Amino acid sequence: MKNIAVILAGGNGSRLGESVPKQFFKVAGKSVIEHTIDVFESNGKIDEIMIVINPNFIMNIENMVISNEWKKVKKILNGGKERYDSTLAAINACEETDCNLIIHDAVRPLINNRIINDVIESLKEYNAIDVAVPASDTIIQVDETGKFIENIPNRNFLRRGQTPQGFKLSTIKNAYDVALKDKNFVSTDDCGVVKKYLPSEKIYIVLGEESNVKLTYKEDIYLLDKLFQLKSMTLSDKTNYNLLKDKVVVVFGGNSGIGESIINIANKHKAKTFSFSRGTTDTDISDRKSVKEALDKVYKETKRIDYVVNSAAILAKEPLVGMDPKLINTVIRTNYDGMVNIAIESYEYLKESKGQLLLFTSSSYSRGRSFYSIYSSTKAAVVNFAQAISQEWENIGIRVNVINPQRTKTSMRIKNFGKEPDETLLTADAVADMSIKTLLSDFTGQVIDIKINNKSK
Repeated sequence: MKNIAVILAGGNGSRLGESVPKQFFKVAGKSVIEHTIDVFESNGKIDEIMIVINPNFIMNIENMVISNEWKKVKKILNGGKERYDSTLAAINACEETDCNLIIHDAVRPLINNRIINDVIESLKEYNAIDVAVPASDTIIQVDETGKFIENIPNRNFLRRGQTPQGFKLSTIKNAYDVALKDKNFVSTDDCGVVKKYLPSEKIYIVLGEESNVKLTYKEDIYLLDKLFQLKSMTLSDKTNYNLLKDKVVVVFGGNSGIGESIINIANKHKAKTFSFSRGTTDTDISDRKSVKEALDKVYKETKRIDYVVNSAAILAKEPLVGMDPKLINTVIRTNYDGMVNIAIESYEYLKESKGQLLLFTSSSYSRGRSFYSIYSSTKAAVVNFAQAISQEWENIGIRVNVINPQRTKTSMRIKNFGKEPDETLLTADAVADMSIKTLLSDFTGQVIDIKINNKSK
């Protein structure tokens, strides 16, 4: 049976108090709705996608379909005033005798394949599926005034509903046929319609996830942004390394550690690699002219640059007050100014090749630690900088991503921490392999977490 995803995006953003609907807000390099549709587009069990949108924004969606090269989007439909109007638009647009409809809020961009697949699998046995998570807080029921507690239900029997919700087309259609005959019909979601108007139909619950949050209020934008920052991107184990052949890869900081390993892997797969560092080529990334000369040299030889990687950084593990001012300046100029210089000077080359800029942060970026004040703050800047320019550059085809490895065995770490058990550290090769997979991916504006338990084999 065909599985059709229905993306409901008919909202106008009124609860956010914004003129632009919330599904078009930018998070992690893309609009919220683009993140959402990307997940369904890439899911192997989804056959088609319908998008139900406010009529004023149909052209926006049409442009997205073209620019993102979505192949599964078959219908773009006018949304209605109420949520159920949008669902009905999708039901009436179905040309199948029967199929599975997987109905999802466009403003839940962190939906994942596990949830989608579980919903589709459950539709083999049941006709209606909801997605929900356990209620972690105590829920109170108030009286008519809203000022006094009337009841405190047992939260063991309470769940918080999410989407997607899945239905056999015949089931959800029958439920609405009955509902629309009710003069007092009021709907909040589609499972509610089935529950009220087809009371004998069992609605099976698939476990959702706390990260599958809905953008509703302004505070949610901040939460979504942080969740995307902390999200571990799932990189395919079927990465085609042959795509590296003849690609031009420039690595700043390629003389040792992770940078050197990236060079080695790229060479193995017949890429054209160029390594620049202060020690081997006298390239100082804190000097924009030095960066320009390095990239100009590569371009003159190859006539293209596909990937630019910056793994160069300085870690000085000292309390702030005791740090030499010259050392503070060196760390900032290398870790921050160097990154900016590389981005600016890479722009024209990556624009031409539709390439990618890959930067490196540290697990200390999300929470500053004592003795790391300068290093951690520069690494936090990497994430914000990458997400900002990924938005600026997405329309011209440049992708910008950040690798966030846990502690890794490199000469820089040994210098600051001494000898540590190997089993507690990532290897430079493991981080480099994930970095190559990121270069060969098609996403942008993402922070790719590499942890000890998910390092490459």
